[in-house]
Amino acid sequence: MKVTFISNYINHHQMPLSDELYKVWGDDYSFIQTEPMEEERIKMGWVESDSGIPYVKTYASDPEGIQELIDTCDIAIFDGLDDESYIACRLEEKKIVLRTWERLYKTGQWKAVSPRGLLKKHHDHTRYSKDRVYLLCYGGYVADDFEIIKAYRGKRLKWGYFPEFHEFEKEDRKKKKEKEIPTVLWAGRMIPWKHGADALKAVKKNADEGLKFRFVMVGNGECEEELKNFVQKEGLEEIVSFTGALSPKEVREQMEKADIYLFTSDYEEGWGVVANESMNSGCALIASHAAGAVPFLVQDGVNGLVYESGNTEQLAGCLKRLLSEEDYREKLQDAAYETIRDMWNARNAAGRLIHFCEELQKGNLFFEEAGPLSEALVIPEKKMYRYLKGEWKCP
Repeated sequence: MKVTFISNYINHHQMPLSDELYKVWGDDYSFIQTEPMEEERIKMGWVESDSGIPYVKTYASDPEGIQELIDTCDIAIFDGLDDESYIACRLEEKKIVLRTWERLYKTGQWKAVSPRGLLKKHHDHTRYSKDRVYLLCYGGYVADDFEIIKAYRGKRLKWGYFPEFHEFEKEDRKKKKEKEIPTVLWAGRMIPWKHGADALKAVKKNADEGLKFRFVMVGNGECEEELKNFVQKEGLEEIVSFTGALSPKEVREQMEKADIYLFTSDYEEGWGVVANESMNSGCALIASHAAGAVPFLVQDGVNGLVYESGNTEQLAGCLKRLLSEEDYREKLQDAAYETIRDMWNARNAAGRLIHFCEELQKGNLFFEEAGPLSEALVIPEKKMYRYLKGEWKCP
């Protein structure tokens, strides 16, 4: 079986899955890069070099040959690109296409009223809903967005990003985190929709109540000065430290030392790999309900805590509980690690994807019971918080 994955470029979020697929499919698996990586991403250490990766091919190096590969392979995985020309021939000939997508309406579902937008989405998606085209959803809000345009009904599956899995024995995880007072971590680009300021407000409230902890902020960006000014104004210099931008490897090292991770992004966060990585690192995760990864990865009160995006009082309350209740914090840490170890990792996802593709070739659409490649339910955006809290059930 020849399988081709078409994306803008390879990065450290995609390589673990591709490595696992290559182990099984060998040279029958190809990853096609359609453009060079942005300089900003290279500086952030997203990937050192793609030159030694056997399955990576660059479209520009041989456009005709690579286009033929895309057209003739058994299954094409098309990774959310705007340029449909790469798969136009496959769609016309009704060949199998797996479309991996983040949200259509990250900045508001009200944008679905645009006639021009609806026309394009019908052209790109809805008209193929009865063909052998399937939607792999990067996040819990994708199925609802595609329900608005009536695309891929009955063919939407849970999917995600699968960063490198780090295996630890429980005692080793605990040893890395042993210190006099807990460490709380936030990492990401310091931009408005990541809401680093919400994390600092929760930190201030807990510091004012006398709780002892350290808070580390990793990253840089347009909001960095504003965040640093807040720390200075509120007298939090002894509690809060800023590391600046770090490489992906260095971020993971920070996570492995931290006790609690704050994930404060809003709906613009299509997925949020820091959720996977912090859980894998044995952090007790406190997560905004609006980030795409959260509905798939986090069970509130079981392997993390979910708060309503933007509600800093609730965020502060979650943080207070984890700072105050060491046994409960450790319970969530263990469960978070086990979620990634047992379910949401590249090896498991690759095995499921291989089986899924084999079934598709036989004409069967197969859903897993839970986790990657299980059915992605349509949970309305406005009801997701209540759904995650167990207060609303999907009909």
